[in-house]
Amino acid sequence: MSQESTPSGTPHPPAAHRRHTPDHIAEVLRQRVHSGELPRNSRLPTQRALVEEFGVNRTVIRQALAELERKGYLVSRGRGAPATVTAPALNDAPRPAGVEVADRIGLAFQAEHVSIDAFSLTTETLSSALAAPLIAIAAGELAPRSITVRVLLPSPDARLAFPRLLTDPDDPRPLARLKELTRTFSVSLRHQLLSLAERQLVPEVRVEIRAVAITPLQKLYVLNGTEVLTGYYRVVPRVVEYEQQQMEIFDVLGLSSKIFRSSSDKDSRDEQETAFVEESRLWFEALWSTIAQPVTLG
Repeated sequence: MSQESTPSGTPHPPAAHRRHTPDHIAEVLRQRVHSGELPRNSRLPTQRALVEEFGVNRTVIRQALAELERKGYLVSRGRGAPATVTAPALNDAPRPAGVEVADRIGLAFQAEHVSIDAFSLTTETLSSALAAPLIAIAAGELAPRSITVRVLLPSPDARLAFPRLLTDPDDPRPLARLKELTRTFSVSLRHQLLSLAERQLVPEVRVEIRAVAITPLQKLYVLNGTEVLTGYYRVVPRVVEYEQQQMEIFDVLGLSSKIFRSSSDKDSRDEQETAFVEESRLWFEALWSTIAQPVTLG
């Protein structure tokens, strides 16, 4: 059998020299996603083409594709249409939090048991990212058996480094505005999640919010214990409105901060990345179980 070439011209090994298991085929396709050979939003080859390439029957191909879909690499279009790649290549440039966090949380919700640990200035990005999977659950498109969300926020009464007025660091209004925003987003997030259990859409839902007396300089999300999303808060001057007055403050723009993704699952690039995920998880757990205090939202 002659070699087949990738779109970039790199020949694929002949099928005769491969192990013809669903796991191996899934791994080959996963590597093509990671390398960028199969970029996000591209169509996979047809099942018939994959049968010919790998020299296996259609059942084996379907099992491999089902594994990739379960892991969030593909989404099936049904009726025999080629699946679409949903995961980015590992060498993709980092994307804004408002985009990347939403995408990755959407994929995390395909798991049977969903867990999210979040550390941030407010819950604005997280609340926005949860919108799509919550709609999918209500529509019956997703059906997790449990959802556990733990959120760490700065203490509402702490004297934070930001936000603050450019001209008067002691003016209490920027922190008062932040406190109101944080409470609004947090109450909404908790209500949306707990309503899934109240409507009997998800059997078990747990939401807990705690606070620590520190200024977050970065945001961190640990998804299902195997993936970490992190990004830095960049302090910028900007004008905001509070109590019908405009204020020029030092603030951060969380939704536009670039997010870096690390995994300890099968798509981990090396041992260092796996270790980073574990250390991030332990860092969050240490704060959560020691100096963090429960927040009462009313």
